[in-house]
Amino acid sequence: MASSSSTPPPDQNESYRMLDQSDLHAIGAHCHYEYCNQLDFLPFRCQSCNYTYCLDHRTETAHECPKAGAWAAARRAANASPSSGSLAQKPTLATATQCSHPQCKTFINTTTSVGVLCETCNRGYCLKHRFKDDHACSTLTPLGARPAFGATQAQKAGNALARFRAWGKEKAANAKPAPKQNSVAARMAAVNKLKKVAKGDQKVPVEKRVYLHVEAEAATTKSKLPRGEFFYNTEWSVGRMLDEAAKSLQVQNVNNRGGGEEERLRMFHVEGGRLLEFGEKIGKALVSGNTVVLLRGVGPAVPDLIQA
Repeated sequence: MASSSSTPPPDQNESYRMLDQSDLHAIGAHCHYEYCNQLDFLPFRCQSCNYTYCLDHRTETAHECPKAGAWAAARRAANASPSSGSLAQKPTLATATQCSHPQCKTFINTTTSVGVLCETCNRGYCLKHRFKDDHACSTLTPLGARPAFGATQAQKAGNALARFRAWGKEKAANAKPAPKQNSVAARMAAVNKLKKVAKGDQKVPVEKRVYLHVEAEAATTKSKLPRGEFFYNTEWSVGRMLDEAAKSLQVQNVNNRGGGEEERLRMFHVEGGRLLEFGEKIGKALVSGNTVVLLRGVGPAVPDLIQA
């Protein structure tokens, strides 16, 4: 009486498999290789020619299989992706993503058109609209971001500028009364103390150094260091000093990349009560002991805001 039995799944990495113990053929079978014919009680079946072989001739090479490679070809065909032909299909709204620009109908992320993700607004665009100015990125609310109920960047910048203007006026008002006899000595002592802790380029000659207090306004800028004491060359321009100050306080500086005033850094002179022009010389605008503040999005520099 013949008994039916299931055959174990073949090893995906070998061209042969061992017969199941319950298979009647496993009781013993002669090797099909004509020069062997050995009786093997644990025979192997070749998955290419489907004959049984002994341990020594179980591989296709050992028994010179007439259908060598058939099992590998069958496995490749089984593993082939059934959707490989769908790549050539014309993309539609159901199968592809469209450029997020409201007036663009280009499909992106296809075999013929790549897509670019804008990291600011979290939207995908075609190559034509990949730049921020091309898709009006500044007017879009980033996808996944919570609605902003607080003050805008422009409002924050305006409020910060107003505070520092008031601070500058207060300092100017306090300076109007007749100075006391020890005020000069106190100022010199403060400058000497500043010189001991200030950092800067050691290549700058001592006689050309101006020592300043530098701060980063928290409402409009993000910095790892909120303030510091530094010295700069009096022959440098305000723009160069701003670059060095931003680097020292680790504030993001995109002034040299273009763009609008909303992302541009400016430098506010507290004692002078005004925004400094990028082209001004430090030696003509500042003296040792002054305080300057880095602000973002406050607009272009304006004339002296402190009125006598």
